[in-house]
Amino acid sequence: MNPKLPYVLLVGAAVIIFILSCMLLSRGGRSPSCESQPSVEEKTGSVSQSLVFADLTAEEMSQVVWYLQGHLGVPLVDASRARPSDNCIASVDLQVPAKAEVLRFLDGGGARPPREALAVLYFGNQAEPNISEFVVGPLPTPAYHRDVTERKYGGKLPYHRRPALGSEYEQLGAFLKTKAFAAAPTFMKEVLEYDSTNVAFQTTVPHGFQSGDRVTWFALFQNVSGFFVHPVGLEVLVDHSSLDISQWAVSRVFYNGQYYRDMAQLESAYVQGRISVEKVRKAPRDGDFSSMKPRAAAAALFPVQFEPQGPRYSVRNNHVRFQGWSFAFGMSVSTGLRLFDIRHKGERVAYEISVQEALSVYGSNCPAGMSTRYMDGSFGLGRYTSPLVPGVDCPYLATLVDTHALSDSLRPRKRKASLCIFEHNLGSPLRRHYSNLQALYYGGLVNSALVIRSIATVGNYDYVWDFIFYQNGAIEGKVQATGYPSSSFLHGDGLRYGNRLWEHTLGTIHTHFVNYKVDLDVGGVKNSLVAHDMAFEMTRAPWSPEQQIERPRLTKKVLDTEDQAAFRLQSKMPRYIYFAANSKNKWGHQRGYRIQITSFAGDHIPEASSMERAISWARYQLAVTRRKEEEPTSTSIYNQNDPWTPTVAFADFINNETITNEDLVAWITAGFLHIPHSEDIPNTVTVGNSVGFLLRPYNYYDLDPSIYSHDGVFFTSEQDFTACEINPLACLPKTASCLPNFPPFTYDGFRNMSRL
Repeated sequence: MNPKLPYVLLVGAAVIIFILSCMLLSRGGRSPSCESQPSVEEKTGSVSQSLVFADLTAEEMSQVVWYLQGHLGVPLVDASRARPSDNCIASVDLQVPAKAEVLRFLDGGGARPPREALAVLYFGNQAEPNISEFVVGPLPTPAYHRDVTERKYGGKLPYHRRPALGSEYEQLGAFLKTKAFAAAPTFMKEVLEYDSTNVAFQTTVPHGFQSGDRVTWFALFQNVSGFFVHPVGLEVLVDHSSLDISQWAVSRVFYNGQYYRDMAQLESAYVQGRISVEKVRKAPRDGDFSSMKPRAAAAALFPVQFEPQGPRYSVRNNHVRFQGWSFAFGMSVSTGLRLFDIRHKGERVAYEISVQEALSVYGSNCPAGMSTRYMDGSFGLGRYTSPLVPGVDCPYLATLVDTHALSDSLRPRKRKASLCIFEHNLGSPLRRHYSNLQALYYGGLVNSALVIRSIATVGNYDYVWDFIFYQNGAIEGKVQATGYPSSSFLHGDGLRYGNRLWEHTLGTIHTHFVNYKVDLDVGGVKNSLVAHDMAFEMTRAPWSPEQQIERPRLTKKVLDTEDQAAFRLQSKMPRYIYFAANSKNKWGHQRGYRIQITSFAGDHIPEASSMERAISWARYQLAVTRRKEEEPTSTSIYNQNDPWTPTVAFADFINNETITNEDLVAWITAGFLHIPHSEDIPNTVTVGNSVGFLLRPYNYYDLDPSIYSHDGVFFTSEQDFTACEINPLACLPKTASCLPNFPPFTYDGFRNMSRL
């Protein structure tokens, strides 16, 4: 071997490395960091005016708490440690001003409505315990409060209707551990290997069978990751109706298909060998089959989306602008994401679009599963808004927005990255045509839309809430369901109520129903509801009278009353139904916005049920009512714990009032059936689990407004379609070759998890 050969090889390798380095450096020179261009600000609504809808700041919430502590004349305990027999502040939220006041301010140059808060208080330390709601203002320095409970609800709110505080669930957990389980020590140790830490609980609602009940089934699971699909077969019914915690008691016990009077009877039956024991294999802390830890090593990175010239939308305070759109946003503690003063091309299209409720009705042959009817607004769709993970929950470069909430505590808490806003290229054309007849040309428009998103994690389920704004003037409201399916212990005839997901796990059948409020103002506040559809008419061909033609024709009907505008879930609804303005477009048609619903809902619950009136909004796929300030929501947070005497019954909104040329509200229900299946392990995917609605211009414009979009592409066979000035896509190799500035990944979702 030539002794000089290794040196030659080393020199050669160094030369190659140098050349490659130069190539990489030169490539880097061709890929500079993306530089944002000055954004174009449309004159579409005032940023300062949108603050009339802005959520309370942390300082404002604190001011409300300090005011109430000093002016109610009763001691207020921090809700985070309150007992049922204490007085406490359950929540503080924005009191949205009356619409008439707001419109006078926004449109008529009137005074700004006073900024006020709505405080929900539990008065357990009184001769007659009750729930009270107070409006407190003006902010930021409160000087007055008024009790609005009786005016809003027609009477006092009984104390048993109160949504459970986190502290009450903690007290119930302590009761189970120290009192209930202590009555069956042998059973707990030998069957469940109980060590006081390896069991998790899941609550059920409503609490009983009649008004005044506060009796709750708790299903037990292994305390591992994804515990919702690790049932152990034991369920305990706790009577916690007494305000004295020492009086709480176990009312019934269920284990592996058998009922027992209490834990002591279960213990006795076990010791005497009279129980059929189904021992569950102990799962590791990561949950094993329920773990969401990837089963595959990381490979090539998934595609990412970026804006080569910076965002084309702006977010200032609670005000968003995008193309011709503008709107204000907020987050209600109970109902979550809501939008106000939505305008397109400077004209208001809707005054309010908001989530109202999310309902799930479960079936099972276990007591906890069969009695569960979750009304998630009672728990708080806004309160349980999740911190969002950039790159998964939203695009990595989405604008993340922090919000604040005050519930179950005397101190407001910041919810980091609880909203995201981003422009989304849907990867398909909004419209296009390739002409290969006569003239040769291509015309198309990328479907790029603005999305505002929040994700609420209420127990086992995660709801992805989107409002989407398209360049043709359409708005979409959409919810996708993911998270873990709830489960029961598989025994007996369990397969009548779902599918087997694992050795002892029954994925229980359940429904999802979501209700939205859509306060459209099309061409002004006064609208009418019009239905268009198609019918076949038989006619003879004018040029050949002996022949008949089945000719489709347009049918038109004005829906004059609320009863005519209430469409039951299974009823036939006109395929075109729209809010019509008093003005007309260039072609003489009433300007309108069409409501189009995407839903697979079946029956919500039999109307003969004693609790159906509490969820009577779910009877209707669409109901349009005359807008009333005293009918702000389709339900109430107090309906969950007393559905037998509902605080708000939506069915009462529909009383055959005229809805022609009135301020109208559409209440939209969308839903689907979920029969959990093996692919719901480890947890449920969003694909196919999406429902919602579209609001689409219908003769609102003289032509499609997206024709004025800067994103249009058009070239003919006679043009040089590789030239930037002809075809903007030809510029992409240059304009989109920059390197986006990806900030370091951060996540604050595990901070302050002791109380959400």
